[in-house]
Amino acid sequence: MPILSFSSNDIDVITGKKTRTIRKTWKTPLKKGDRLYCYWNLVSKEKMKIFEAIVTDVEDIPFSEIEGNEELAIEEGFKDSKDMLREFKKMYGGRIDSSDQFQIIHFEKLHIDDWKGDKIDEKAMIMKRADILFDSGKFDKSTMCYDAALKIDPNDVYLLNKQGDNLSRLGRFIDAIDCYDKALEIEPDNVYILNNKAIALLNSGNINEAYKASTIAYNFRPSSPIVLYWRGFILEMLGRYDQALKVYDKLIIIDGENPEVWNARGNLLSDMGRLEEAIESFDKAVEVCLDDSEMDASAINRMGNAFIDLGKFDDALECFNKAISLEKNNIDFLLNKGVVLMELGKFEEAVESFNQVLLRNPDNEDAFFLKEECLENY
Repeated sequence: MPILSFSSNDIDVITGKKTRTIRKTWKTPLKKGDRLYCYWNLVSKEKMKIFEAIVTDVEDIPFSEIEGNEELAIEEGFKDSKDMLREFKKMYGGRIDSSDQFQIIHFEKLHIDDWKGDKIDEKAMIMKRADILFDSGKFDKSTMCYDAALKIDPNDVYLLNKQGDNLSRLGRFIDAIDCYDKALEIEPDNVYILNNKAIALLNSGNINEAYKASTIAYNFRPSSPIVLYWRGFILEMLGRYDQALKVYDKLIIIDGENPEVWNARGNLLSDMGRLEEAIESFDKAVEVCLDDSEMDASAINRMGNAFIDLGKFDDALECFNKAISLEKNNIDFLLNKGVVLMELGKFEEAVESFNQVLLRNPDNEDAFFLKEECLENY
């Protein structure tokens, strides 16, 4: 019973794109017609059977013909031959000699009904891997997994929605909308998918269609916090500020302990020129944070900007210092701090703030010219 182990990062084996592998020749070499039992991470606690396969062809080859073979390395999915060599050394504990014999093994995945060993829930296995990749931000790989799972069950609403989310994160908004539409054909009243579709339409630049999708979701569930949040944002993008504010005010009654809600309301009030009220919203956002890790540095920075517009420079400086304590390397925060220090006549401290910007980005023209202006004043 020949067993092959693949890395769980080797997604191509479950999508069907990879149909061959290169391995050191075993004591009993593989031959055409042999059945393979294929696993992920065979020697770890994450061991998982992924499929059974039949060997369709075998090529015997010495390692001397593999080493340095760029074409073969790229065909195998490696960046180059050095990358392939590193993988082989890791696989075989560094014990490889040029004279060692290897086999290029071509295989064909078997349908689960034709397996002889234990059967698995193939869709569940692929979905689990896709979700792990999605949660870790590896969207290019997770989309391949969701595609593979959808080939097994093209009408799975969860999968269609997750693939839509995944494609959105890759900037493929039209493809994402297509996934959401397929899901909505099955569950037309799913407000979460309707809302996701609205977000994808918004990101694709189709604001009016985004508003229509949001309206459908809102009509199904007018008290959903996620629907209200994005509805307020879409109305804001449409310039319908008064309506957006009413949505945020309704959302505060439902989800008033969520700092993002207060931040969104503060941003809107700033755009409306209602700066005192904006600051109250930003203050509330900071207040409802459970700890510093939840505090939104960008919101505190925006509060500082509102204080500048009101001429309250000491309050603005306090905000920028707080924002910088949360994100020490944020150039925008450091630049804003320098500006407010100039307004306070603290030119030497302002120069230090602009120097911090230039240390991180030597080509920042704003920091360069503001620094020069400071130097002329002390």
